[in-house]
Amino acid sequence: MSFLELSLKLKGFPMEKAVKEIHRLNTLSHEEFKEWQNEKKWEAVNYHLKNNQFYKNKLNNSLPPEWEEIPILNKKDFQISLDNLISDTIDKKELYTGYTSGSSGHPFRYAKDKFSHAMTWALIKDRYNSYGISLDSKQARFYGIPLEKMEYYSEKTKDLLANRVRFPVFDLSDKALQNFLEIFRKTKFDYVYGYSSSILLFAEYLNRTGIVLKKECPALKVCICTSENCSDEDKRIIGKAFGIPVVNEYGTSEVDLIAFEDKEGNWRLSDENVFTEILDEDGNIITDGREGRIVLTSLHNRAMPFIRYEIGDRATAVQDENGIKLKKLFGGINDELILPSGKKSSSITFYFVTRSILNKIDSLKEFVIKQTKPDTFVFEMVSEKDISEEDAGKIKKKMNEYLEPGLTAEFKRVDKIQRTKAGKMKQFYSYVKQN
Repeated sequence: MSFLELSLKLKGFPMEKAVKEIHRLNTLSHEEFKEWQNEKKWEAVNYHLKNNQFYKNKLNNSLPPEWEEIPILNKKDFQISLDNLISDTIDKKELYTGYTSGSSGHPFRYAKDKFSHAMTWALIKDRYNSYGISLDSKQARFYGIPLEKMEYYSEKTKDLLANRVRFPVFDLSDKALQNFLEIFRKTKFDYVYGYSSSILLFAEYLNRTGIVLKKECPALKVCICTSENCSDEDKRIIGKAFGIPVVNEYGTSEVDLIAFEDKEGNWRLSDENVFTEILDEDGNIITDGREGRIVLTSLHNRAMPFIRYEIGDRATAVQDENGIKLKKLFGGINDELILPSGKKSSSITFYFVTRSILNKIDSLKEFVIKQTKPDTFVFEMVSEKDISEEDAGKIKKKMNEYLEPGLTAEFKRVDKIQRTKAGKMKQFYSYVKQN
């Protein structure tokens, strides 16, 4: 048992039960599985209709006769106090909770019951095993890390216990990337995991220097890109530089792992945990290759009703004899951050700059950050009131800490946030020309 599994078990998360359930579901025939999934999605609706006041109100205390008549929820629906979202039957001390804002710019708190959270990790374990790695394999983690002292050391301790080495993405200069390479040369990593854009920058550095990472670190088996969409061209660049398979992981923190690429490059949906639909603008299910909205139903979460929940991403899908197959995802793609000093950084850095401040502003509905000059960042915010001078000062201080001193932050209330042509809202845009 990995340290992660052991720690979850000690905290009361039923990992053994969840792992057995994933194994059981994998033994079902296609017909048996689809019948099980259909029963589970209706079971979730009935449970929350009976036990969750928030969801009772959404359904007007009445169960629709057809699945397609169940209302679609979005992030704004959950931007209320977490206490008003939890089912009556759930002990609030027995929850896994977190914040989500990330690439969406729609912050809110969420909760999962312990079995639901255990099922998430059991599913990840199953997908990782298909690539010859486990939850305890040595991980090179391209990720952010809080710089506040208590949180920093907490994350470093987790890294040590979870058998991973973190490569912070706040500084991605050539000097920093050279230091990354030296760590790979000294460490027997089993896999690379992290933000697609940061991994891509490291890969481009390796390609410029003619280095193949697998030759420097022979133990490497696979690279898993997460949080941001990794295009086929990006995968080609990373694969050339690393000398190992490159796969996409796709999910949302508030729901689950949604899909994971198999060895043939096909998306494998997380059908064991999530019922996935692709809908057109009128709410009709589309499986003919046209682009549509991704709508998810959590099959196990009894704490909050993530039922027909629109996450803000889009995809194309087709139907075959085995069910829905995702063909193309239009997930989060954020611009690269280049500062006045020439330092490069991942735009995900702004998640760490803003998370502890903006997530606590109840009147904030959504936000986006725009780099208009090398030293100037404009925060556009849909909010009932202006940000306080105290909170604005905290954000400016964190920008100095996470990025570099001398940057300017401007805060602007707007009526709405612009979307991409695909209808997706990026959290970060850079209008600074790159050399």
